[in-house]
Amino acid sequence: MTKENTQVLKQRREKADLLAGFGVKLYSNNFKPANRVEELIPKGEHLAAETQDDSNQAYSIAGRIMSMRKFGKAAFFHLADSSGRIQVYIKKDLLGDEVFATFKKWDIGDIVGIKGVLFRTKTGELSILANQLVMISKSLRPLPEKFHGLTDVETRYRQRYVDLIVSPESRRTFTKRVEIIRLIRDFLANRGFMEVETPMMHSVPGGATAKPFETHHNALDMKLYLRIAPELYLKRLLVGGFERVFEINRNFRNEGLSTRHNPEFTMLEFYQAYATYHDLMNLTEEMISWLCDKVNGTMEIEYQGTTVNLAPPWKRMTMDEALVKIGGLDPAILEDGEKTFALAREKGITFEEQAGHGKAKTELFELLVEEKLIDPTFITAYPTEVSPLARRNEENPEVTDRFELFVTGRELANAFSELNDPVDQRQRFEKQIAEKGSDEEIHHELDEDFIRALEYGMPSAAGEGIGIDRLVMLLTDSASIRDVILFPHLKAEVQKQSKKKKNKNV
Repeated sequence: MTKENTQVLKQRREKADLLAGFGVKLYSNNFKPANRVEELIPKGEHLAAETQDDSNQAYSIAGRIMSMRKFGKAAFFHLADSSGRIQVYIKKDLLGDEVFATFKKWDIGDIVGIKGVLFRTKTGELSILANQLVMISKSLRPLPEKFHGLTDVETRYRQRYVDLIVSPESRRTFTKRVEIIRLIRDFLANRGFMEVETPMMHSVPGGATAKPFETHHNALDMKLYLRIAPELYLKRLLVGGFERVFEINRNFRNEGLSTRHNPEFTMLEFYQAYATYHDLMNLTEEMISWLCDKVNGTMEIEYQGTTVNLAPPWKRMTMDEALVKIGGLDPAILEDGEKTFALAREKGITFEEQAGHGKAKTELFELLVEEKLIDPTFITAYPTEVSPLARRNEENPEVTDRFELFVTGRELANAFSELNDPVDQRQRFEKQIAEKGSDEEIHHELDEDFIRALEYGMPSAAGEGIGIDRLVMLLTDSASIRDVILFPHLKAEVQKQSKKKKNKNV
């Protein structure tokens, strides 16, 4: 903290002590606003400049002081609540000498309540002429300077509460996030899907390939894992007879952080009995294009300077087709496993010894194709080798009935026709465990209870996962996943301070 900031904090605390000495309650709990700012705007539309509402209707609002101009016997300040902001006019002769004198010690950032009538100033700004003023919460820290705001990105994420106070753009992003999730729920419920909740702590990590967070349950004396995906539990519900289910909730993966990854993130997963991945492509296309139109008023949006058209129909191609048409590969290379591996190694891709032809294709796809898929594109026919939970294609068992959806060069959704053969599923799990290679961070354990569930019989079905955070990034033009998560994970401040001290002593 700078010397200047320390001085400001000292001055604020001294003001608070003075106000308390004057008998002002710094943290009162008895002011109940009857109105919100957004309600007052239409009520004052008929007022001309320099006129007061002749009905003398009294309104009461509460919020934070965002700017202030003090004069001898009067003052103006802007008050903001969650719905908007409005100017307030304070006059000494209306409030009385004692109240006006204490007001002189108030600061930008204080949360206050006011009662008064509407009027328009000379410049035509709708305002409230206050006849009552109450301190609700004294702010002991100054807000960021008006024209610069929170310029340090890490501080924006770490002190999200301040970011939300000073940044209308951040508030709009998170308001839109809430709307997007509500609309998804409505969309699926209207199509017969039932929202469910499944366990957050699993005895066997499964449903995706990732490193889990581990914990220990003392009473049961057993290791548990924060879930990396809800997939296997949602499929158990298909076995139990629920034919359309979905869950919007958190997944946890003990992996790195980036503009696209946070160790704690929100996923939508949904499953539909007696459906195929083709049905889910149609459903996904309809849902996301509809969502975009609902929240943005158009299906053509800008994302980080690039125009993206989400209007259906969307492109659909197999992985091999994409490698040829977009990656520029010779089809003959893709048909020959040795040539595919040779090309991949030539481009700097390394493999575990047990990796097969499908793995090589997938790595080449990620390198040569993914970032070029700007408008929404479904990529299908993923190799069976990299799809342990997906149903094999009946015409070509080397690939699965699976798709991934890409927009702006990023994976947004992953779906497939589900594997419901317990024998095949066991063999896939066992192969996956045997071939996990040197990556000991990824836990593979065979989920015997899931196999048992499949042995009771699971209907043919298709399932899909959509990253809510990435979807919100797309629909709000946000560059980083941290811009759409209220409280993203960061390195602890204490660790940073300790590191600075250590470096200073070297």
